[in-house]
Amino acid sequence: MQTSSNLQEWFGGIDIYLFDQLLKGRIVPGMRVLDAGCGAGRNLIYFLRSGYEVFGVDESEPHIAQVRQMAATLAPHLPAENFRVEPVENMSWKSALSDPPANAGGTDKTVERLSTDYTDYTEEKAKREKPSAKKGPLGVLRTLSQPKAALPHPSPLLGGEGEDTIGRGTEAGGTDSFDVVLSSAVLHFARDEEQWQAMVNEMWRVLKPGGMLFARLASTIGVEDQIKLIEGRRYHLPDGSDRFLVDAEMLQRVTAALGGEFLEPIKTTVVENMRAMTTWVVRKQ
Repeated sequence: MQTSSNLQEWFGGIDIYLFDQLLKGRIVPGMRVLDAGCGAGRNLIYFLRSGYEVFGVDESEPHIAQVRQMAATLAPHLPAENFRVEPVENMSWKSALSDPPANAGGTDKTVERLSTDYTDYTEEKAKREKPSAKKGPLGVLRTLSQPKAALPHPSPLLGGEGEDTIGRGTEAGGTDSFDVVLSSAVLHFARDEEQWQAMVNEMWRVLKPGGMLFARLASTIGVEDQIKLIEGRRYHLPDGSDRFLVDAEMLQRVTAALGGEFLEPIKTTVVENMRAMTTWVVRKQ
């Protein structure tokens, strides 16, 4: 019989709604999982222990150093370079089969893409623009630049057994693309809508066709009367924090613009009318 300490050791502080996706069989060993904004890796412990190909990015060098140390212990076969110091909106992974539409944002106006049109890179240009890197004070490799060339692939990604199993395999995505991209309590730290959209577009860019984007983010849902608008979509919450907040309409619009499909209905947990955390789970078609 597993004790609570055994469970903590095996799963760590995994998000309960991410755990729900494991129970539903949507994330299985062997998949390539990217935690975009991984922090100190609280959602990665189970994946590192269970045979997944695990990757992570975070802007914090100390956090990436901690995740690399944890990975070296739990999954020593994984390269340290799987975990990189870089912003979610400008990741160095190569593109999957297709990029998001230019207007995949939360408003009706066309939003200029913050990053390069990755599909315009030629092989010659990609070779010429090799990434440069330097080590930070903790010895963590910081990627300064990286061409993001999309790679051609012969066939769409095939799903696994069962209706809810996310497709996996390398035949339909770039070698750097992922079956699952996680974004747990990251998107609501966006400065503004432009940065929020850039982060979403970038996560979608590296997600394989058939892959799953799992996001937990703060929203206005259920706390509309308790929050105070600052500017745009930034609000002051009763818990004292200032956050970028989405609503159901925005998530539905963004999902449609990306060409995604909902794997779960939009679910929101309201914490004593102080804040609301929403779960957004979509598949890339």
